[in-house]
Amino acid sequence: MPELPEVETVKRGLEPVMLGRVIARADIRRPDLRRPFPEQMGERLKGARVEGMRRRSKYILVDLSSAETLLIHLGMTGRMLIAPPTEGCRQATGEFHHNHPAPEKHDHVVLDMEDGTRITFNDARRFGVMDLTPTNQVDQHKLLQALGPEPLGNAFDEPYLVAKLKGKNTPVKSALLDQRIVAGLGNIYVCEALYRAGISPLAKAGKLSSKRASALVPVIRKVLAEAIESGGSSLKDYRQTDGELGYFQHSFSTYGREGETCNTPNCTGIIHRIVQSGRSSFYCPRCQR
Repeated sequence: MPELPEVETVKRGLEPVMLGRVIARADIRRPDLRRPFPEQMGERLKGARVEGMRRRSKYILVDLSSAETLLIHLGMTGRMLIAPPTEGCRQATGEFHHNHPAPEKHDHVVLDMEDGTRITFNDARRFGVMDLTPTNQVDQHKLLQALGPEPLGNAFDEPYLVAKLKGKNTPVKSALLDQRIVAGLGNIYVCEALYRAGISPLAKAGKLSSKRASALVPVIRKVLAEAIESGGSSLKDYRQTDGELGYFQHSFSTYGREGETCNTPNCTGIIHRIVQSGRSSFYCPRCQR
């Protein structure tokens, strides 16, 4: 499933073709994905100008001139693909025609922008989500209201994390994946951050010293920043908006490297894989305590 860096990369890819522009046509090609689409979704999107775009956790939020926000979650296989204007497109809203190919089987939502750019939400497994909610109430949306602070935001700092981990009897890996503690962190980047911090995924969150817990904050920020710079990680289905793969997977120190030698200089440890709460954790038992 796309994690924070992948979603941030997709959001940044959409901004140049959506921000400040009008949705001239919205073709909703099925009634639902993981959840039903809102009533009259196509009619509500048509003619709305995109006033702002942001990311909250693993969700893309598109603020519209209609005072509604389009909420997008990519699910496991969702892709937002951009097709540039084709020859013959007109600029006036609602007056263009296009030569885009017909939507394919898994193209479930197709947005034609005023300049003829086409944005397609393609989702083979249909675990994605699209919803519309009043912009002034978006933080109270049922999918967003319980989320913790953003790991790249000012509210996620050393005192905050130390306080949240204090007294917790769960493994630190599980605590960092708890979206109520910090929003947007996923399995891949928690594995990588714990490796860099020298902390075992099995360590009890509440047993970490304040110094070790504090050290996680800058490490998490750095791992996420590097992943965003690399366009995210492409393991199976994830693609950027231009169809290209992300390439942070080539920088993995632990994730997916079971049985390989640890990358830490002078370490002869072998990367182990264990299962925690149904998810794979990769770590070096020598480097991570």
